[in-house]
Amino acid sequence: MKQPSSFDIDINELDSVEAEKELEYLAKKIHELNEAYYQHDAPLVSDAEYDKLFIRNQKLEEKFPLLIREDSPSKKVGSSVKKGFSKIKHKLAMLSLGNCFSMADVADFIERINRFLGQHNAQIDFMCEPKIDGLSFSAIYKNGNLLHAVTRGDGFVGEDITANIRTIKSFPQKIDVSMEEFEVRGEIFMMREDFDSLNERRRECSEALFANPRNAAAGSIRQLDASITAERNLRYYIYAVGYCSEELADNQKDLLDKCKSLGFQVNHLNKKINSLEGIEKYYEHIYQDRASIPYDIDGIVYKVNDFHLQKRLGFVARSPRWATAHKFPAEQAKTILNNIIIQVGRTGALTPVAELEPVNVGGVIVRRATLHNADEIARKDIRIGDRVVIERAGDVIPKIVEVDKHARKSNPLNFKMPDTCPVCNSPVERVEGEAATRCTGEFKCRAQLIEKMRHFVSRNALNIDGLGENQILFLYEKGLLNEPADIFKLEENDKNSLTQIKNFPGWGSKSADNLFASIREASHVGLDKFIFALGIRYIGEVTARMLAEQFVSINKFSEAMQKLNSASQEIEEQLVSIGGIGPKVVAALKNFFLQRESHQIFQNLCDVLDIQDYIKTSIDSEIAGKRIVFTGTLVEMTRSEAKSLAESLGAKISSAVSSNTDFVVAGSDAGSKLKKAKELNVRILTEKEWLDIVK
Repeated sequence: MKQPSSFDIDINELDSVEAEKELEYLAKKIHELNEAYYQHDAPLVSDAEYDKLFIRNQKLEEKFPLLIREDSPSKKVGSSVKKGFSKIKHKLAMLSLGNCFSMADVADFIERINRFLGQHNAQIDFMCEPKIDGLSFSAIYKNGNLLHAVTRGDGFVGEDITANIRTIKSFPQKIDVSMEEFEVRGEIFMMREDFDSLNERRRECSEALFANPRNAAAGSIRQLDASITAERNLRYYIYAVGYCSEELADNQKDLLDKCKSLGFQVNHLNKKINSLEGIEKYYEHIYQDRASIPYDIDGIVYKVNDFHLQKRLGFVARSPRWATAHKFPAEQAKTILNNIIIQVGRTGALTPVAELEPVNVGGVIVRRATLHNADEIARKDIRIGDRVVIERAGDVIPKIVEVDKHARKSNPLNFKMPDTCPVCNSPVERVEGEAATRCTGEFKCRAQLIEKMRHFVSRNALNIDGLGENQILFLYEKGLLNEPADIFKLEENDKNSLTQIKNFPGWGSKSADNLFASIREASHVGLDKFIFALGIRYIGEVTARMLAEQFVSINKFSEAMQKLNSASQEIEEQLVSIGGIGPKVVAALKNFFLQRESHQIFQNLCDVLDIQDYIKTSIDSEIAGKRIVFTGTLVEMTRSEAKSLAESLGAKISSAVSSNTDFVVAGSDAGSKLKKAKELNVRILTEKEWLDIVK
């Protein structure tokens, strides 16, 4: 997956076509990063690099609101639940936070709050809390007894970690509260000292080491065997109470004090502050003392202290308006670029990777850095043998910020992308307008085939446990896997084989049985998951869901793709009419089903899978799915509050009145939009009528 060539251009200079390309790329890329971080506890990029992508997406959506996608990262949080754990739905969604990277950003955050509330330069109390680098969780108590504990998951459904959290010695199993149900939320983490001891024990046993305390904590609390969790000496801090917070206190500070009195651990570094100057002093103090704090933090969280104001401010799609995270700057170091190698991905994209002289950056030994594409290398003038500045804000492959050209001792050759694929020797091509160079070998290319099968069995696709990269590669080299449909023939073929999988090194009877059981379960798959699993370019989870919603059954989807191959204008128009699906998706579908190899793979999968019809779920609201325009001045709430409320009930907010508008909510002094609504006979609501509907 490569970023569009326009990615480094100022957003104000982009046209809508370029912006649409970027938003497609960002939706897919950020989804991939979320899955790695939340499901596998194995981030692919630094926090700083992730934040850069997310902010770029936000700014594009602000400038081009009509291009906002259904699968936009701004509408999602976290990733889906890891297999092996039972699922529990959160009564109140666990959302993530927006980010600030400077005091100017913090000032903007405070100004936005005042503007939303319709006040100017009002003094607002904020709770400032160190942002723990760990794993978020929720714990529910029933009549004072711990009922269950759940990870954040995708923000709506998490993993049941009740047995594991009971092993944390300081976590209360019983509390003295009068409420029938009580929920606390917090962060599980590991002290640096405990992390070092854990890695030392693993080193002595020749086990893989954890990259950092965050990964160690997340991996430890998500153990299927709770006895392993008990050995890891995990800690936690409570930072919120869920749906019952207002029954305990009317502000964040008093709430945390109440939690502490109930026996929960609360961070003693938390502080209430009522000015930007005070916030800045607090931030600098924590940042300077960061190394002496015995656990990892990656910033400060600022929350409006007053719960009444929090309620008024409400939420945007994935985060509260009343809170933000102020991230610490990334760490940097210099090292030597020893070589540039090429990796081939699922879509055939050739990715240059820098092999570095190992260097310690903030306690992590860094050996590699992605170079994205040839344009990125040329823009930064990166050459083999250069001394480079690398940057990381986490534990992952870092970013090369710049080259130290003063240290360049000779005039090494510029890097050049190969003319043929380094894996299958097929010619490579670069489509005009794209940054990616791609192998044309498609399913003939071993690297692409392996990556496509990895995607097919991934958690958000068919979710087959026991088929990681190494297992897929092993079975491929044994001739047992040549295409995805072969996965569902493994068990039957294994019964008749003289060399059964359980007898291969590193397998065994239990591993083989678990694999076959997971394959049997995955053979019954919903249409949306199946379409996503095919790995067609530009078709992520949300686009796959939209296609499934449109065609409902595999038979209708297959018929539509056959008509699309025959250049059916009707099918093309039907596809483009689906919100969020544009010409690129249509072209990608055409390309996939026109190729003999990929079309045959599709047919073979249809023969071996039970592909179930798509069942649509929706928000139970009178205005769900309705397009609403607000105009004029409202009395009971600000217009921003009204829009937020409408969106929370499933409505779609438009800035202009058209024949597709369902309602226009008109306050006092309504102007041209009200006139336009009357001309188009759009239903017009007064503020009172609007409030009657939403209440």
